[in-house]
Amino acid sequence: MSSAHGEFKRAVRPITRDFAHRRWMQNALRGYEQVRAGTQARFGDWEAARRAAAGIKWQAIEQLDTLLEQFASNLEARGTKVCWAKSDAEARAYILDVVRAHNARTIVKSKCMTSEEIHLNELLEGEGFDVVESDLGEFIVQLRKEPPYHFVFPAMHLKRDEISRVFQDKLGAEPTDDPEELTMIARRVLRQKYIEADIGFTGANFGVAETGMVSITENEGNVRLTTALPKVHIALMGIEKVLPRMEDLALFLPMLATGGTGQALTCYNSLIGGPQQPGEPDGPDEFHVVLLDNRRTQLLADSVQRDALRCMRCGACLNLCPVFKNIGGHSYGTTYQGPIGSVITPHLRGLREYKHLSYASSLCGACTETCPVKIDLHHHLLRSRRDAVCAHPVWGQRSLFRLFAFMMRRPALYRAAGKIGRPLLWLSRPVQGTWLDPLRAWRRTRTLPMPAKQTFKDYWKTRRR
Repeated sequence: MSSAHGEFKRAVRPITRDFAHRRWMQNALRGYEQVRAGTQARFGDWEAARRAAAGIKWQAIEQLDTLLEQFASNLEARGTKVCWAKSDAEARAYILDVVRAHNARTIVKSKCMTSEEIHLNELLEGEGFDVVESDLGEFIVQLRKEPPYHFVFPAMHLKRDEISRVFQDKLGAEPTDDPEELTMIARRVLRQKYIEADIGFTGANFGVAETGMVSITENEGNVRLTTALPKVHIALMGIEKVLPRMEDLALFLPMLATGGTGQALTCYNSLIGGPQQPGEPDGPDEFHVVLLDNRRTQLLADSVQRDALRCMRCGACLNLCPVFKNIGGHSYGTTYQGPIGSVITPHLRGLREYKHLSYASSLCGACTETCPVKIDLHHHLLRSRRDAVCAHPVWGQRSLFRLFAFMMRRPALYRAAGKIGRPLLWLSRPVQGTWLDPLRAWRRTRTLPMPAKQTFKDYWKTRRR
């Protein structure tokens, strides 16, 4: 068992037993389904929009090399410095060099889940820099020293009283359960951080190759403060986020909002094309864009699963996943949780270490049905299981499947095994749940029903006679 698998099992046990927490999560996400359904109805044809979005993203993936060069060239033409980071180590090294070159002390961040992927906060804080997440949810979980619970709703697992206690302990605030007052407490702290910040750091929802612009969507206005007030702006973007044309945003911005939060459109949509130009009233003196590969090109080379690169991180698959609702985001132990995280994490971090994530799924298909860009998620999870068995077989599993295949090809042997197994199940009833039960560990989370007194085959023979 890999260490990641062991951590996953240890994290899941207390969450699945916490029925109050599970009810809280399920009720929160049930409201999302209702809101999103209403927003989808505003589209003339939601399924046609999904097909169009999937086609555009597929085109971008097929022409990724050309589009990335066009995107970088247009950025550089306006004075932007572009870094091509093959790995997370290269991205961290470049960002750290920029921070040191400007003798920065305070860094304010906004909308950058990709920085969680490369563990940027830990690096910068270890080097003595003051790093502050400015999005409210990210700010709350940062104060709690824990990772985001969900890559769209980072603090969705916390209730008002829990947030209030965090602000009391970390910020010296007065206790309150009023959402507006809690927001104002965070705002008073963060506004001062914007003024003090030497560097603003963001992610990117999309990169437009045609114009060389980074598109960022948000609901709080923090991105505009993060990118306009500090003298240096660094944007970290996965290479799969590129889109061919500016007009594509007319489809992707409302689809991202609908899939993510059920909104028709997010409150703030910013396009950033470079540092401050002559005649412009604000903006950074320097703009750096870090294009992160970090094994994405390995996924691109997989002709079967490369469509996972179409993901725009809306979080819709998490919101409908029955497994996510019951085990929560922290159990996955990864940057990207839920079905999409279970598909891409083995590619980004290694199949051997994270093959267990593909089994954290019921394969119900809800993720595929809801995905705005039509990624075949539940089939990818099944393929990941196949790849894991082929690449890293477990001798016990391999032996059992061979025995299963041997019996299934021999009807007489299969029928004989059924005749023998039925009485054994009845005889095992007295020891079920005791230390003598060979299936005790399996039964902890499953119920094995007793067989009927008569098999269907025997019943059918009797009926025919």
